[in-house]
Amino acid sequence: MPHADSLIVTLVGAFVLAFVFGMIANRLKLSPLVGYLVAGVVAGPHTAGFVADTHLAPQLAEIGVILLMFGVGLHFSPRDLMQVRKVALPGALAQIAAATGMGWLLGRFLLGMSDLEATLMGFSLSVASTVVLMRALEERKQSKGEIGRIAVGWLIVEDLVIVIALVMLPMILVRPGEAVDGTALAFSVGWTVLKVVAFVAVMLVLGGRVMPWLLVRIAHTRSRELFTLGVLAIALGIAWVAYALFHSFALGAFLAGLVLNGSPLGHNAAERSLPLRDAFAVLFFVSVGMLFDPAILVSRPLAVVGVLGIIIIGKSLAALVITHHFKLDRATGLTVAASLAQIGEFSFILAALGLQEGVMRAETRDLILAGALLSISLHPFVFGLIDRMGARPAPQGAKAPAASPPTVRDVA
Repeated sequence: MPHADSLIVTLVGAFVLAFVFGMIANRLKLSPLVGYLVAGVVAGPHTAGFVADTHLAPQLAEIGVILLMFGVGLHFSPRDLMQVRKVALPGALAQIAAATGMGWLLGRFLLGMSDLEATLMGFSLSVASTVVLMRALEERKQSKGEIGRIAVGWLIVEDLVIVIALVMLPMILVRPGEAVDGTALAFSVGWTVLKVVAFVAVMLVLGGRVMPWLLVRIAHTRSRELFTLGVLAIALGIAWVAYALFHSFALGAFLAGLVLNGSPLGHNAAERSLPLRDAFAVLFFVSVGMLFDPAILVSRPLAVVGVLGIIIIGKSLAALVITHHFKLDRATGLTVAASLAQIGEFSFILAALGLQEGVMRAETRDLILAGALLSISLHPFVFGLIDRMGARPAPQGAKAPAASPPTVRDVA
């Protein structure tokens, strides 16, 4: 296609296909995310017909990542996390370790991967999608109850682990054949940690005063357009600064959202940025679908089944063991287990990072994408299964609603 119109053609094709397949998924009682991913597969180079600009789509997806992480920060509630910290913090870390270990075993001994590639695949399979989880909890009317707080708090910890990993992984990932200088690596990691700590401190202390003041000044103009532009400028600007310092858009976008979340106009900032966040989140999932080669489902069916087994069975069993250790009731344990039986946006980001750093093959990324597509599709059935096992939600009308702690707004 001509270069001059590649942007508009890509945007039109992505939005139209995402809408069509999102509606089909919705009618089939599936998450619209399945439709967005399928739209990307249809628009990608691995299927016949319309092919979007495969060079432009990843850049649009990067904006989607920034705005998704900005949304994570805007809805992150330290208070809600502290309420469930005794379960969510050790539980999430133990579950990530267990899923990463299972992924390493599968990749290393059954799929012939290197230790590093197998570990990164396992890590990618360990983190669930907050978008999918929040949709499921809202449909079950559990997002504001005790069970919902534990499940969401668990995923908040996973989100924080991923934010840290996205900063640190580019430094510690060693490409095959490269020599490792332990002293230089330790110095690089230590220096980066100091820079991250300094950056976070400046953002929370100085930014926590400057940005709310700036938002108030913009609000005094009584211009909705300027206020929206100000919010987006803060999110994108700080994300770019973090990328320049640490090669991570995610950290800056998350901190920008976190700082604005604590300001008096944080709620308005969330509302103003929501439409654009939704739009670019859709583009993010479409662009991920464009990378997926559906031939992997035919060429490596057993590998796909193994990956799907870790996501749905392995992670769920690990969560049940952990919640039983913390003496949580049956319904809570089953709900947390079902909540983790899928992967999504952060798995895609980790897979893309592994491919970019040269430590993961495209075939492994396709296995992760296949696991995501299938696990998101099967997620409603997983919740249906746990309901038959005793996790059916009870009416919560008698309880006062707790503060909502979502990390990412539903993009549907």
